[in-house]
Amino acid sequence: MNSKPRERATDKFDDDDYPAYTMGRAAEMIGATPAFLRAVGEARLIVPLRSEGGHRRYSRYQLRIAARVRELVDQGTPIDAACRIVILEDQLEEAQRLNEELRKPAADSTQPDGS
Repeated sequence: MNSKPRERATDKFDDDDYPAYTMGRAAEMIGATPAFLRAVGEARLIVPLRSEGGHRRYSRYQLRIAARVRELVDQGTPIDAACRIVILEDQLEEAQRLNEELRKPAADSTQPDGS
């Protein structure tokens, strides 16, 4: 008897990390060129998975990151700097999330429990 639940094909529709998009489709979705996606990959901001044939495949999460880089590049920021900005934005967001998480137990312990 297998205790692991069987994965349904439709489960991947909601998975932001599933590498569903080819390079051409991914570039089209964010209004960029395949060369732009290769440059973002060379900057190591996103690392696409490779199909069995060696073709790059992108997830929705990776496309959101690439789209943010494209916004910055469209505003005149060099691609290397745009990638670094996105990395720093992500690190700041994570630090703020952790800070909030760490403050929450301290705030909860100072609340009167109603006894």
